[in-house]
Amino acid sequence: MLCLCSLEPAARADKTLNRDQSWSPTKDMANDRALGGGILGGSIFGIILYGLLLYFYSTVILEITAFLAVVILLGILAWIGWTMATTPPPEPITEAPPAPATAVPAAAPAEKKQEP
Repeated sequence: MLCLCSLEPAARADKTLNRDQSWSPTKDMANDRALGGGILGGSIFGIILYGLLLYFYSTVILEITAFLAVVILLGILAWIGWTMATTPPPEPITEAPPAPATAVPAAAPAEKKQEP
């Protein structure tokens, strides 16, 4: 998930501010924490439900799980293939011509002062 906490209010396309509202990163962080808690709770519920279904209907659930695993894996591979097939090749990198060598005048040797 993209963290929008570091973006300036004007750069945030998903939030609109009225005159009476102000943007606060703590509100967004609280929303992210609530969303994270919901995802955690839903995942735990899903694990328990899957375990119960697996206990009562093991053959059917294992067949469905294997089928979905294969579909998801092949779907990701198809997406990668589609992206590779439809992305235009990058433009070739052309080397810049070498800069002409400019002569840097050598510093004149320092004159030694003769001591009297």
